[in-house]
Amino acid sequence: MLERWFEGAIWSSRLVVILAVVSSLISAIALFYMSTVDAWVLVTHVMHYGSPDLTAVDRVELRAETVTHVVEMVDGYLLATVLLIFGMGLYELFVSKIDQAQSSDTASRVLVINSLDDLKARLAKVVLMILIVRYFEFALGMDFNTPLELLYFAFGIAFLGAALWLSHMADKH
Repeated sequence: MLERWFEGAIWSSRLVVILAVVSSLISAIALFYMSTVDAWVLVTHVMHYGSPDLTAVDRVELRAETVTHVVEMVDGYLLATVLLIFGMGLYELFVSKIDQAQSSDTASRVLVINSLDDLKARLAKVVLMILIVRYFEFALGMDFNTPLELLYFAFGIAFLGAALWLSHMADKH
């Protein structure tokens, strides 16, 4: 009798994961909101690009700032997506299958998580995309003073390409 009660309590303790699920979903919604506000501000900011009052130097600076803002916005959306996948994956692994996902065509592309390894693999791909976006954002502000710095930058691009290729090859197996 005591053993059955104790095992029931242990099994029910998995429901503490709901805290992580709810926190992930709230954080994802917050990041989607922030990125959408950034997108709106970006659009209103870009409207000044065609202004005849802008000098060529100001226009180049506005273009660089715009590209940086776009990269930051994409980064925010990708991170929000990670949080959504994480929250849904934890829920499906520890609490219950999501009934609406079972009958959805989209779920087969987004939420095929049968184990912690599946969840880690999904998250790793999105995190890799975030790293690529961050590297691109970092590259926008770089000044190459020596050929060695340019070579390091090229190695970074090669490593990112290799990581993408390896993740693609892992999907085929």
